[in-house]
Amino acid sequence: MSLPKAELHLHIEGTLEPELAFELATRNGVTLPYADTDELREAYRFEDLQSFLNLYYELMAVLRTERDFEDLAKEYLARAAAQGVRHAEIFFDPQAHTSRGLELGMVVEGLWRAFGDSESKHGVSTRLIMCFLRDESAESALATLEAAKPYLDRITGVGLDSAEVGHPPVKFREVYEAAAALGLRRVAHAGEEGPPEYITEALDVLGVERVDHGLRCVEDPALVERLVRERVPLTLCPLSNVRLRTVDTLADHPLPAMLDAGLMCTVNSDDPAYFGGYAGDNFDAVRDTLGLSEERLRELARNSFLASFLEDDEELRARYLAEVEAYEFR
Repeated sequence: MSLPKAELHLHIEGTLEPELAFELATRNGVTLPYADTDELREAYRFEDLQSFLNLYYELMAVLRTERDFEDLAKEYLARAAAQGVRHAEIFFDPQAHTSRGLELGMVVEGLWRAFGDSESKHGVSTRLIMCFLRDESAESALATLEAAKPYLDRITGVGLDSAEVGHPPVKFREVYEAAAALGLRRVAHAGEEGPPEYITEALDVLGVERVDHGLRCVEDPALVERLVRERVPLTLCPLSNVRLRTVDTLADHPLPAMLDAGLMCTVNSDDPAYFGGYAGDNFDAVRDTLGLSEERLRELARNSFLASFLEDDEELRARYLAEVEAYEFR
């Protein structure tokens, strides 16, 4: 669906398509434990979040150079633009790369080279959000923030991702306080596999401005009321929820009820190479399976731009919102 939209929940490492993985493996002399792209795709059958993460980190071994990260981001931006994405706020996981001996600055520079001509080439504006791995230590997160200080002119905000259960947001209070002091925007994964209490903690302890996923808020009516009252955006990822068994089938997804409750929902692709679809594919899926009306789809697109970190360019935000209103469904 080419409805203009912002993508606010997208892990750049999760856009590594099998074809590019094999191309980079050949380029960098890395041997993958799969015979070909078909066998690799067969591995994309996940039981839960952890089974996905195991493969996700394994395949990162092919990302070795600045050019690799540039190529990865360029492929994503081309695909996203073809599906109506006009603005992308892109996550990356520094610790997953520095732990392999890569320099953080090299990763940032490679991504930034792809972002440099994204608006002129694809019509997609970009922001970069640095995520901390919640199954690593708080000390590692603080060290990562410190290492990122020379590149903060290119990093808009911080996030929190990876294995959620057993790693509550409070674990990262100190690094989020430090990020806030540096003027960085704050988001965090909460309420995907973790309980609704993690969402409350992300809001109250980490001071997040958006909740990534937030699906399990529906289990706590008081939390839903708060999220509605405070207009806290939720970056939902429907196809991801199905592939990671957070919901049994897309038909079971609570998105319609969440919209009916007044929650500020957005639809995103999360790790599209692994979960079966990019942003437009997710919009198509919720339209076809959940029967969302054109006005509901327009609301989701409108929400995505309202929730974007575009305060430094309100003129651009206004232009994107005008494109949403002018869009004609076919």
